[in-house]
Amino acid sequence: MKITTLGLLVLSLSALTSSLALAADVNADQSQTQIVVPDVTRRDVQVPHFPSSDFQIGALAGLYSTQNFGAAAVEGARLGYDITEDFFVQSVVGTTKVSDKNYRLILPGGIFPKESERMSYYNLSAGYNILPGEAFAGTRYAFPFTLYLITGIGNTTLDSQKHATFNFGSGIRLFFSDTWSVQLDARDHIFSMDLLGQRERTQNLEFTAGVTASF
Repeated sequence: MKITTLGLLVLSLSALTSSLALAADVNADQSQTQIVVPDVTRRDVQVPHFPSSDFQIGALAGLYSTQNFGAAAVEGARLGYDITEDFFVQSVVGTTKVSDKNYRLILPGGIFPKESERMSYYNLSAGYNILPGEAFAGTRYAFPFTLYLITGIGNTTLDSQKHATFNFGSGIRLFFSDTWSVQLDARDHIFSMDLLGQRERTQNLEFTAGVTASF
Protein backbone atom coordinates (compact mmCIF):
# COMPACT_ATOMS: atom_id res chain seq x y z
CA MET A 1 0.00 0.00 0.00
CA LYS A 2 2.86 2.38 0.83
CA ILE A 3 4.68 1.59 -2.46
CA THR A 4 1.51 2.33 -4.47
CA THR A 5 1.06 5.72 -2.79
CA LEU A 6 4.71 6.63 -3.34
CA GLY A 7 4.45 5.66 -7.01
CA LEU A 8 1.36 7.80 -7.49
CA LEU A 9 3.18 10.75 -5.86
CA VAL A 10 6.16 10.36 -8.21
CA LEU A 11 3.85 10.13 -11.24
CA SER A 12 1.99 13.26 -10.12
CA LEU A 13 5.24 15.23 -9.72
CA SER A 14 6.45 14.11 -13.15
CA ALA A 15 3.16 15.17 -14.76
CA LEU A 16 3.32 18.57 -13.01
CA THR A 17 6.92 19.14 -14.16
CA SER A 18 6.00 18.27 -17.75
CA SER A 19 3.04 20.69 -17.65
CA LEU A 20 5.19 23.54 -16.35
CA ALA A 21 7.86 22.93 -19.01
CA LEU A 22 5.19 22.87 -21.75
CA ALA A 23 3.67 26.11 -20.46
CA ALA A 24 7.11 27.79 -20.42
CA ASP A 25 7.75 26.75 -24.04
CA VAL A 26 4.36 28.11 -25.13
CA ASN A 27 5.01 31.45 -23.39
CA ALA A 28 8.47 31.69 -25.00
CA ASP A 29 7.01 31.05 -28.45
CA GLN A 30 4.31 33.68 -27.89
CA SER A 31 6.87 36.27 -26.72
CA GLN A 32 8.98 35.71 -29.84
CA THR A 33 6.01 36.03 -32.17
CA GLN A 34 5.29 39.64 -33.24
CA ILE A 35 1.63 40.29 -32.70
CA VAL A 36 1.36 43.50 -34.77
CA VAL A 37 3.27 43.69 -38.05
CA PRO A 38 3.66 47.37 -39.14
CA ASP A 39 2.89 48.01 -42.79
CA VAL A 40 5.36 50.89 -43.28
CA THR A 41 7.43 51.46 -46.39
CA ARG A 42 10.98 52.42 -45.46
CA ARG A 43 12.62 55.29 -47.30
CA ASP A 44 16.22 56.39 -47.61
CA VAL A 45 17.00 59.63 -45.78
CA GLN A 46 19.97 61.74 -46.84
CA VAL A 47 21.55 63.53 -43.90
CA PRO A 48 22.11 67.20 -44.81
CA HIS A 49 25.61 68.66 -44.65
CA PHE A 50 25.87 71.86 -42.67
CA PRO A 51 29.01 73.98 -43.24
CA SER A 52 30.94 74.73 -40.06
CA SER A 53 31.82 78.35 -41.03
CA ASP A 54 34.83 78.24 -38.73
CA PHE A 55 37.04 80.37 -41.02
CA GLN A 56 36.76 84.13 -41.50
CA ILE A 57 38.39 86.44 -44.00
CA GLY A 58 37.93 90.17 -44.25
CA ALA A 59 39.29 93.65 -44.91
CA LEU A 60 39.89 96.47 -42.44
CA ALA A 61 40.54 100.20 -42.48
CA GLY A 62 41.00 102.82 -39.80
CA LEU A 63 43.54 104.97 -38.01
CA TYR A 64 47.03 104.06 -36.78
CA SER A 65 48.80 106.41 -34.36
CA THR A 66 52.58 105.95 -34.42
CA GLN A 67 54.24 107.32 -31.29
CA ASN A 68 56.31 110.47 -32.05
CA PHE A 69 55.07 110.58 -35.65
CA GLY A 70 51.34 111.22 -35.47
CA ALA A 71 48.37 109.36 -36.90
CA ALA A 72 47.61 108.19 -40.43
CA ALA A 73 45.17 105.96 -42.26
CA VAL A 74 45.74 102.21 -42.08
CA GLU A 75 44.34 99.42 -44.23
CA GLY A 76 44.80 95.67 -44.18
CA ALA A 77 43.28 92.21 -44.14
CA ARG A 78 42.52 89.58 -41.52
CA LEU A 79 42.14 85.80 -41.51
CA GLY A 80 40.68 83.97 -38.54
CA TYR A 81 39.67 80.54 -37.31
CA ASP A 82 37.21 79.67 -34.51
CA ILE A 83 38.71 76.92 -32.34
CA THR A 84 35.62 76.75 -30.12
CA GLU A 85 32.67 79.03 -29.42
CA ASP A 86 34.86 80.92 -26.94
CA PHE A 87 38.41 80.81 -28.36
CA PHE A 88 39.71 81.84 -31.76
CA VAL A 89 42.97 82.72 -33.54
CA GLN A 90 43.43 85.56 -35.98
CA SER A 91 46.18 86.82 -38.27
CA VAL A 92 46.29 90.44 -39.47
CA VAL A 93 48.47 92.26 -42.00
CA GLY A 94 48.34 96.04 -42.31
CA THR A 95 50.11 99.05 -43.74
CA THR A 96 50.20 102.77 -42.97
CA LYS A 97 52.38 105.84 -43.57
CA VAL A 98 54.74 107.54 -41.15
CA SER A 99 55.82 111.14 -41.73
CA ASP A 100 58.73 113.10 -40.21
CA LYS A 101 57.41 116.43 -41.51
CA ASN A 102 57.48 118.07 -38.07
CA TYR A 103 61.07 116.92 -37.42
CA ARG A 104 62.26 118.42 -40.70
CA LEU A 105 61.45 121.86 -39.27
CA ILE A 106 64.25 121.45 -36.72
CA LEU A 107 66.45 118.67 -38.19
CA PRO A 108 67.93 119.33 -41.63
CA GLY A 109 67.23 116.32 -43.80
CA GLY A 110 64.72 114.90 -41.33
CA ILE A 111 64.81 111.34 -39.99
CA PHE A 112 63.76 109.34 -43.03
CA PRO A 113 65.25 109.48 -46.55
CA LYS A 114 61.85 110.79 -47.68
CA GLU A 115 59.33 112.83 -45.77
CA SER A 116 56.83 109.95 -45.77
CA GLU A 117 57.73 106.30 -45.28
CA ARG A 118 55.58 103.19 -45.55
CA MET A 119 55.23 101.11 -42.37
CA SER A 120 53.81 97.58 -42.47
CA TYR A 121 53.08 94.94 -39.88
CA TYR A 122 51.76 91.42 -39.43
CA ASN A 123 50.73 89.49 -36.33
CA LEU A 124 49.20 86.27 -35.08
CA SER A 125 46.89 86.61 -32.10
CA ALA A 126 44.61 84.55 -29.87
CA GLY A 127 41.21 85.84 -28.79
CA TYR A 128 38.55 85.04 -26.23
CA ASN A 129 34.83 85.91 -26.56
CA ILE A 130 33.88 87.24 -23.14
CA LEU A 131 30.40 88.63 -23.73
CA PRO A 132 28.20 87.07 -26.42
CA GLY A 133 24.76 88.64 -26.77
CA GLU A 134 22.35 90.44 -29.09
CA ALA A 135 22.11 94.00 -30.40
CA PHE A 136 18.59 95.27 -31.04
CA ALA A 137 17.56 97.62 -33.86
CA GLY A 138 14.12 98.80 -32.80
CA THR A 139 11.63 96.16 -31.67
CA ARG A 140 11.72 93.91 -34.74
CA TYR A 141 15.38 93.18 -35.41
CA ALA A 142 18.09 91.59 -33.28
CA PHE A 143 21.64 90.82 -34.36
CA PRO A 144 24.07 88.50 -32.54
CA PHE A 145 27.28 90.11 -31.39
CA THR A 146 30.26 89.28 -29.22
CA LEU A 147 32.77 91.31 -27.23
CA TYR A 148 36.26 89.83 -27.29
CA LEU A 149 39.75 90.27 -25.88
CA ILE A 150 42.77 89.59 -28.08
CA THR A 151 46.56 89.48 -27.75
CA GLY A 152 49.44 88.23 -29.85
CA ILE A 153 52.89 88.74 -31.36
CA GLY A 154 54.19 89.78 -34.75
CA ASN A 155 56.58 92.09 -36.56
CA THR A 156 56.62 95.72 -37.68
CA THR A 157 58.79 97.04 -40.53
CA LEU A 158 59.72 100.75 -40.66
CA ASP A 159 62.61 102.38 -42.55
CA SER A 160 64.01 98.93 -43.47
CA GLN A 161 64.15 97.99 -39.76
CA LYS A 162 62.16 95.08 -38.36
CA HIS A 163 60.79 95.30 -34.83
CA ALA A 164 59.32 92.43 -32.83
CA THR A 165 55.85 93.58 -31.84
CA PHE A 166 53.44 92.65 -29.07
CA ASN A 167 49.78 93.62 -29.45
CA PHE A 168 46.72 93.50 -27.22
CA GLY A 169 43.26 94.97 -27.31
CA SER A 170 39.56 94.29 -27.59
CA GLY A 171 36.76 94.51 -30.10
CA ILE A 172 33.18 93.86 -31.08
CA ARG A 173 31.90 91.61 -33.82
CA LEU A 174 28.33 92.15 -35.05
CA PHE A 175 26.70 89.43 -37.20
CA PHE A 176 24.21 90.46 -39.89
CA SER A 177 23.85 86.93 -41.30
CA ASP A 178 25.47 83.51 -41.08
CA THR A 179 28.08 84.74 -43.55
CA TRP A 180 28.62 88.48 -43.06
CA SER A 181 29.69 90.42 -39.98
CA VAL A 182 31.21 93.78 -39.04
CA GLN A 183 34.21 93.92 -36.74
CA LEU A 184 35.33 96.96 -34.70
CA ASP A 185 38.79 96.59 -33.20
CA ALA A 186 41.07 98.65 -30.91
CA ARG A 187 44.66 97.54 -30.25
CA ASP A 188 47.95 98.76 -28.88
CA HIS A 189 51.07 97.70 -30.84
CA ILE A 190 54.15 97.77 -28.62
CA PHE A 191 57.66 97.65 -30.08
CA SER A 192 61.06 99.26 -29.50
CA MET A 193 62.88 101.45 -32.03
CA ASP A 194 65.83 103.85 -32.07
CA LEU A 195 65.09 106.19 -34.98
CA LEU A 196 65.67 109.22 -32.74
CA GLY A 197 69.10 108.07 -31.54
CA GLN A 198 67.86 106.37 -28.38
CA ARG A 199 66.06 103.04 -28.16
CA GLU A 200 62.65 103.34 -26.55
CA ARG A 201 59.53 101.26 -26.22
CA THR A 202 56.69 102.82 -28.18
CA GLN A 203 52.92 102.53 -27.76
CA ASN A 204 51.12 102.66 -31.09
CA LEU A 205 47.34 102.72 -30.96
CA GLU A 206 45.18 101.40 -33.79
CA PHE A 207 41.42 101.71 -34.33
CA THR A 208 39.89 99.82 -37.24
CA ALA A 209 36.55 98.72 -38.68
CA GLY A 210 36.06 95.98 -41.22
CA VAL A 211 33.76 93.52 -42.94
CA THR A 212 34.29 89.78 -42.44
CA ALA A 213 32.95 86.79 -44.37
CA SER A 214 32.65 83.36 -42.73
CA PHE A 215 33.03 80.13 -44.66
